[in-house]
Amino acid sequence: MKRIFIFAISILFVLPISAAKKEKVQQVDSLGRKIKTGWNFGALPSVAFDADLGFQGGALANIYYYGDGSQYPEYIHSLYAEAAYTTKNYGIFRVNYDSKYLIPKHRLTLDATYQPDAMCDFYGFNGYQSIYNQSLHKWNKNPEKMDVDTYQSRAFYKYKRNLFRFAADIEGTIWKDIKWNAGVGVLGYMIDECNIDMLNGKNEFDPNIPLAEQKAMNENVEGLYEKYVKWGLIDQAEAKGGWHPYLRAGITYDSRDQRTCPTKGIYADAFFTYTAAFGEQAAAGYNHLQFNFNFRHYVPVYRDRVTFAYRIGTQNNIAGQSPFYMNTYLNTLFIQRVMYEGLGGANSLRGIMRNRILANGFAYANVELRCKVAKFDIGRQHFYIGLAPFFDLGVITQPYELDEVKIRKLYDEDCVETAAKISKGENAVMPMDFDKYFKLDEKGNIDQSKVYMPHMAAGLGLKAAMNENFVLSVDWAMALDKQDNAKWANFYIKMGYLF
Repeated sequence: MKRIFIFAISILFVLPISAAKKEKVQQVDSLGRKIKTGWNFGALPSVAFDADLGFQGGALANIYYYGDGSQYPEYIHSLYAEAAYTTKNYGIFRVNYDSKYLIPKHRLTLDATYQPDAMCDFYGFNGYQSIYNQSLHKWNKNPEKMDVDTYQSRAFYKYKRNLFRFAADIEGTIWKDIKWNAGVGVLGYMIDECNIDMLNGKNEFDPNIPLAEQKAMNENVEGLYEKYVKWGLIDQAEAKGGWHPYLRAGITYDSRDQRTCPTKGIYADAFFTYTAAFGEQAAAGYNHLQFNFNFRHYVPVYRDRVTFAYRIGTQNNIAGQSPFYMNTYLNTLFIQRVMYEGLGGANSLRGIMRNRILANGFAYANVELRCKVAKFDIGRQHFYIGLAPFFDLGVITQPYELDEVKIRKLYDEDCVETAAKISKGENAVMPMDFDKYFKLDEKGNIDQSKVYMPHMAAGLGLKAAMNENFVLSVDWAMALDKQDNAKWANFYIKMGYLF
């Protein structure tokens, strides 16, 4: 993921598990791929470090069962488990099961995930309508590389978000490649401002020490999430999160030759998700209905070696109101990865900051040229190395309606209250000028023309795959506009292809 600077070791190793009978001489399919049978186990340990999240250690593993290999590269059963944690409360704890054979003629996916996140990204509403300024959160021990007059806090664009998710999804056949889909689940969001004391650890902020020498963040600096709550952009009913059971139903068309790395075919889905709310949130209208459409096309260029792949999709509210934190979640019919962020980040728009495009509705596109440059065997395991240049794009379709009169009134009250605290000798930090938070037009109003501008990024992916299904991805990407990411590049290490 984009905000972890990995200095870590990521070692892909294989522990093959033999079936009761010794494997026979392997056969090949019509594309020349050696057929895998029986059980297979892949695991990936990793170590990482982040100045705010601390040291991370963990592991992930995937167990596949191929049976007699007659359906290879499709598997009969897949069980995935992942556990990772940092010294400053960021973690992933997940178990996922996927099979088309446990229930005959139906695909069943079960997923249980808990993801504590001490510093989740928050860059405001409506994309380019909210100003991003790297100097507000970029700390550097070299004062020449740091804007000490502008710097606020490393947590300025962050908030605390702990997420629990359980999902059960099933698919059945209507006719040939046309399927019906249904699912139930629950999303539990526990949200608050960042716990600066915990993030600082043993370090304490000293106002008498120059900022470039501070190892701790100033707990009196309010982050953007806190300002949005104060100014009424985030309602009190949604400010601390909530629990949301949901029902989902739709149809799919799937002619892909395999799920993990298709070389030909089409996948398309259209579905509705009804999400419930309770108590104060229900009274505020947070029961809502969303519609999603997704189209993926895999065009073979040269056998299974080179594939042109693209995806287009959209997610929109059609009834009710979704809380802001659920607009960062990209609905999907089947849970295949730890998190579906929309839009921005490793799971949607690579190179663009996570959750940079936050709105009620959005559309996106991803284009890749997937090339398998080398194939080889180690023991009875089949590997390939691939390269995939890509281009990602996202746009807002349903922006937040910002009440500028109300926002400015509450902003002015915030300035007056903070100035009063400072005059009394209390520890407080004045809000920045209004145009440091919002993009203004020539008349000094919040700029409406920036809402629908596209957000774009490009990059290159490196893939290392075992037996077609266990795929380690290392993607390098950069945003094409510095308002989406001021860094010249981001690296992502994850499992599987984006789509």
